[in-house]
Amino acid sequence: LNVERARLDKMLANNEVKSLVIALGTNIGEQFNIEDLRYHRIIIMTDADVDGSHIRTLLLTLFYRYFPDLIIAGHVYIAQPPLYMVEHGKSSEYVYDDQELQKSLKRLGVEDISLVEEDPSADTEEETEEEEAPAEEQTQTVSKKRVRIQRYKGLGEMNPDQLWETTMDPKTRIMKQVTIDDAAAAEEIFQMLMGVEVAPRKRFIQTRAKKVENLDI
Repeated sequence: LNVERARLDKMLANNEVKSLVIALGTNIGEQFNIEDLRYHRIIIMTDADVDGSHIRTLLLTLFYRYFPDLIIAGHVYIAQPPLYMVEHGKSSEYVYDDQELQKSLKRLGVEDISLVEEDPSADTEEETEEEEAPAEEQTQTVSKKRVRIQRYKGLGEMNPDQLWETTMDPKTRIMKQVTIDDAAAAEEIFQMLMGVEVAPRKRFIQTRAKKVENLDI
């Protein structure tokens, strides 16, 4: 739901928003009461790709506009799932964005490697429910050891052990606490891209059109 344009009554008619308000226990609007909050931590956990970033911005805008006290009190967090896993021999590491991936590959001496999505129509062995969903992979041999890069399309693609280790285990997960400045920045971006004013959105697109690298048509 585009909370930037929606009125409160329309927003509360949205099933996802309604479920969120009920889960929080704080109510919303004039009836909001932070003392009724049911959870100490509210963790936004979305995929590490562009779609996940969009959903995260939507949720941050919602919290900034209607639950700012939760942010000010330090209750809102963002989980940081990895975008890639790089395996070299018996060692492996999780990588969280494209810039970090390039640094990891440079350390391993890997160059000119790109990810190729597996062809779902190719002949494969029959999958079982326990097997992982297909991921985008590429391999290259460096120093007689195979370098394997796996790109996660989403949290639902990870097997339970990977999801626990990377995103949910308190001992190993990475989380960022959201500040009011973070939420304000997200709201500002969302207002520009999804708000009623056309001119700022047009100017944003025109000034950045030549920098686009991945265009989803």
